[in-house]
Amino acid sequence: MEQEAEITLGLFEKYIYLWIVLCGAAGLGLGRLSPEVAAGVNRLNISGVSLPLAGLMFFLMYPTMAKVELGEMAHALRNVGPTVLTLVANWIIAPPLMVLLAALCLENPDFRAGVILLGISPCTGMVLFWIAFARGNVTQGIVVTAINAVSTLLFYAPLAAFYLGVGGVPVPFSLVALGVLLFVALPLLAGQSSRWILTRLKGAAWFSGRFLPVMNHLAAASLLAMLVLLFSSEGRLILEYPATVALIALPLFLHFFLMLGGVFGVARLLGFRYADAAMAALIGSSTQFEVAVGTALVVFGLGSGAALATVVGPLIEVPVMVTATKGLRRSQAWFIRP
Repeated sequence: MEQEAEITLGLFEKYIYLWIVLCGAAGLGLGRLSPEVAAGVNRLNISGVSLPLAGLMFFLMYPTMAKVELGEMAHALRNVGPTVLTLVANWIIAPPLMVLLAALCLENPDFRAGVILLGISPCTGMVLFWIAFARGNVTQGIVVTAINAVSTLLFYAPLAAFYLGVGGVPVPFSLVALGVLLFVALPLLAGQSSRWILTRLKGAAWFSGRFLPVMNHLAAASLLAMLVLLFSSEGRLILEYPATVALIALPLFLHFFLMLGGVFGVARLLGFRYADAAMAALIGSSTQFEVAVGTALVVFGLGSGAALATVVGPLIEVPVMVTATKGLRRSQAWFIRP
């Protein structure tokens, strides 16, 4: 069962940095040569959530959710230590740390605002894939992301108003609800339904040995397609403002790895098993860029520096997460229990 819970991208995983570079270049080329294609894709959205991105995210998340043992959910609910650590990291540590890093790294107040909006929006979707990729506790991650979704509705607007010093920050209800529905609930429902049906029709061995490997390949293709989509839609920023993008990316990189290392280190000191420590570190350091982008557009407007800064988040997410998960997996030997 432990082996079944693993997510692997096979050949894609072995050369994943090469695929990232190639897909990024392909996306930049597509956005440069056919900007109307990127513009058309951007128009396909519901309440700010990209439908093409949601479709790719579904196939990315599906094998992860199909591997989840819902029978373990009761244990995850009782396993409060990793949940508390993750929530403390998301809501108490991450926001002021991002404010500090933004102040140290960025002079432009609009860029600082966009970066702060990212820092106070904990991830509730794609991070579950990365938890599985790192051999973390996905079931526990589902519990934490559900709590984070509710917490975002309660805390995001007042935290944004407090740290940005602006009034009238909207509660991103539609973005949070759609994100949870599209990126967590639907893949979980589809994964568990297909698991129940196919194991009864074809057997558990066929499901885990034949079906899921094919779905893993589909997930790998979806991940690479997402890179092309993101870089074709937003990659013009890199071509037109490379120095600005690098400057904005600096506090985001620092924030991610400081939070990742800090939460992971605390989890190890507290005696967590590796799977819980990896889950807490990845969720505790991740951000939900859809919420940040949507809020920046409403509060600061289209074309603002804040909106531009929030867009940098998704552009760096995949290479940063790949690096993080590979590093976490190499650290499993530090733990007595997996």
